[in-house]
Amino acid sequence: MVQLPRNLRYRLQRSDTAGPVLLAVLVGVLAAAWAIAFRWLIRGAQWVFLDRDGFLAALFPGDGVWSELQILLAPAIGLVIVVLLVQRWAPEARGHGVPEVQYAVRVRGGRIRGRVAAVKAAASAICIGSGGSVGREGPIVQIGAALGSSTARLAGFGPEQTKLLVACGAAAGIGATFNAPIAGVLFALEVILGSFAARSFGLVVISSVAATALSRSVLGPEPAFQLLDRFSLVSPREFPLYLLLGTLLGLLAALYVKSVDRFEIAFERWRRPLTLKAATGGMAVGAMGLFGSTLIFGVGYEGVDLALAGELTVGLMLLLTLLKLLATSLTLAAGGSGGVFAPALFIGAMSGGAFGLMANGAFPEWTAPSGAYALVGMAALFGAAAHAPITAILILFEMTDDYQIILPLMLAVVVSHLTKSKVLADSIYSIKLARLGGIEGPHREVSVLDLLLVVDAMREDFDTLSPELPLDKLAEMARTRRTRSWPVVDSGGELVGIVTGTDLELALVSGDERPLTVGDIMSTSVVTLRPGDTLREAFRRFAERDIQQIPVVEDPEGLRLAGVLRRHEMVWAYKTLADEHQQLLEAVRGKKPGELEDVIQVDFEVGRGDRRLVNLLLRDIRLPPEVLVTLIRREGRLSVPQGKTRVRAGDVLVLMTTSEHESELESWISEGSAGR
Repeated sequence: MVQLPRNLRYRLQRSDTAGPVLLAVLVGVLAAAWAIAFRWLIRGAQWVFLDRDGFLAALFPGDGVWSELQILLAPAIGLVIVVLLVQRWAPEARGHGVPEVQYAVRVRGGRIRGRVAAVKAAASAICIGSGGSVGREGPIVQIGAALGSSTARLAGFGPEQTKLLVACGAAAGIGATFNAPIAGVLFALEVILGSFAARSFGLVVISSVAATALSRSVLGPEPAFQLLDRFSLVSPREFPLYLLLGTLLGLLAALYVKSVDRFEIAFERWRRPLTLKAATGGMAVGAMGLFGSTLIFGVGYEGVDLALAGELTVGLMLLLTLLKLLATSLTLAAGGSGGVFAPALFIGAMSGGAFGLMANGAFPEWTAPSGAYALVGMAALFGAAAHAPITAILILFEMTDDYQIILPLMLAVVVSHLTKSKVLADSIYSIKLARLGGIEGPHREVSVLDLLLVVDAMREDFDTLSPELPLDKLAEMARTRRTRSWPVVDSGGELVGIVTGTDLELALVSGDERPLTVGDIMSTSVVTLRPGDTLREAFRRFAERDIQQIPVVEDPEGLRLAGVLRRHEMVWAYKTLADEHQQLLEAVRGKKPGELEDVIQVDFEVGRGDRRLVNLLLRDIRLPPEVLVTLIRREGRLSVPQGKTRVRAGDVLVLMTTSEHESELESWISEGSAGR
């Protein structure tokens, strides 16, 4: 792993002001540069796939049928290229990007591979440029987050500092892409971190401002949407109309979220090659563009401008609302790479504009132009779909530079958000995050239950049964075992069911004279865990079902058995490790955690050539007096150290000491650097 010199990393880690500010500015500048390059990549891809004088047009010369074939096939060809690129280089670059960043923050300590930035930029540019119905927001958030994570990795930062730089990158990407620095900050805090802590706010602001300043110097200071008219509230009697609009768009936002989620699930369950899925989804999007309107292709801001200008009919806007919703769902489900923010703006503008035209027809004397309702609809639909009402209100203000419509906009956004939350609790980001296995509830107090995983407490030596095993053989086994349940696996080692002592007893006293086997009495509805699940999740599943043992599977689809977690052993592991952790903390100068005013904590990464640590048991490591290892970070997860823990290259040891022994710790770290 490439890192800065150890002494420089140590100074950055210990700095409270200059170091973090410098890195925040660096992340902002890098994110802005990538945001500018990303726009150019999209323009290049559009020339290749969709322009009539572009590369693909050379394969379909002339007009008429040939140009129609280009429109039909361009999204399919682009999506096939995208899935091949993503599958080969960075699978996490698939999808709309924000849930993947949220997952990295909640589960992986903010760690995102550096290559994700390049792969995401290329894949999303091809997807958008070829007609895929997605936007720029998700990709630039993931690109900026990857840059922030890579910067933190260079500085040797731990998870908390890494998460903060990831948020800086996300804010910088939004600010630079949409010329909206305030919205970038709020998006990072509201959606990525889920916290408005003062410590996070300052650095995220610095990153967003630096990125937007650079972007404006290259792309200009103009807002994303140029309004022909300044919209305002014509009459107080419009408020009920905006309230009704917010309610309707809350329902539409729920439909949008469920559509994207259901199409993705359907394509995941469709057992076909990824390239076939991509071609099928792309052809469907191309057909909608050919027979409906190519306004649904790509980011779709041309259609939004027309809706804001009031140049579309009610029927066409309602049609475009439906087509965009389906096209975005298909693009993402088929393996596309792009954001859901721009489609939300498009759907909100079209549905809001249609509502506005009907309001104008019914009440022409005291209603604003349809463009005002389209503008409000954009914010209302995105705010409800993303569960980010504050970001939605401010980003639309910054993207249009129109403050006069702010009161009805705020009303509609809040009503839409409340309506959508009542109908569907998940946001368009959290519903995907749940399928990724992300940990929800960022405000929850973290305990040892969250630090320990199932793999820390599960047993890998256990009895299994074959479905063909006769019951009399199982009865003999039960007499000599203390186990009260057994996983049932097939010849390939995959879990097919579970048999409990109660199942066996009921079968034996049933009076059935047939020669029964384990397969006849086993239950196929099995509660399972994965090795990476936390003990908090395991406790929840044990509490829901009165069971003593849960099988642990490596793959939730294939159900290959990796171990079993027994209730009493889980409780023992929790108590033992929690007690050991508490003793380690209290051992520093004999103080309790609440009294550790002068404690210093340093993250130390174990290098491959560090013979003092690599492959040694923790109990055999010679640390300076008064220095303790309180936690170990390994591959994005935390574990509580035990004496028998073997240290590996790449582990990050969280070292704790007091201020009076800081020099000893510095010397020990320097010795390790000199010995390499």
